Amino acid sequence: MAPSTGRDVTAEGPSPRREPKWQVLHRDLLRRIGAGEFADGFPGELELTERYGVSRHTVREALRRLRESGLLDTHRGRSTRVAARSIEQPLGGLYSLFRVVEEQGLEQRSEVLDLGIRTDAHAARELGLAPEAPLFHLERLRYADDLPLAHDRVWLPEEVGRPLLDADFGHAALYDELVRRVGVRPSGGRERIAAVVPDDAQRRLLQLGPGVACFAVERTGTVLGSQPLEYRRTLVRGDRYDLLTSWTPGGFRLGAESRPEDPDA
Repeated sequence: MAPSTGRDVTAEGPSPRREPKWQVLHRDLLRRIGAGEFADGFPGELELTERYGVSRHTVREALRRLRESGLLDTHRGRSTRVAARSIEQPLGGLYSLFRVVEEQGLEQRSEVLDLGIRTDAHAARELGLAPEAPLFHLERLRYADDLPLAHDRVWLPEEVGRPLLDADFGHAALYDELVRRVGVRPSGGRERIAAVVPDDAQRRLLQLGPGVACFAVERTGTVLGSQPLEYRRTLVRGDRYDLLTSWTPGGFRLGAESRPEDPDA
């Protein structure tokens, strides 16, 4: 295993919020797990104690939290390693990423990067509106158990989205707020999923390790059969997200289509 590149907890000085040392260590280990640094093996208690300059008690508490979150796989007689854990998403129906994460026993939260009324010509066209039409825009970095899972951007017609401007999207689901404040939610739609190689900015945002690809998800949600309600573009970590499908004796149908270059991508 390559030498640890973790930071010395004691060298950073006290946190402005006086965080316990185990919490500072826990956060840094989460960052490193998300970046894929421990693919060849996870360091032991002694190595972490020496590298971070903290007590065994601090290390054990941070590791306990990681085990409880399902991020570490620990068995007697075998070295600790990072657990292979992905979000599983069945295909073929409308879903909420908020619900998918919570239903699989993971803690869900979001960091709101932008919330307001904006213009976007491409999103407006997808919603059947004029290119200059004002739109509600919500941009979030979605987390599952304190690790980034997805970068999500959604646009709604202004008259639909304006009542949502004061919602707490750090913890609330968009579809729940649509029902509660507007009385509507998508009842159908179309989704395209493609494998993509993220650029450097996207890698930093999602804390991706080298060699990790992503799913690019593009959704147009509709009401009343065909009326566009939402346009969404989401970039999801490929190492934390699995797509599932099932079939019956009658078989299943998987659609595929070629994609022209998108000048707005």
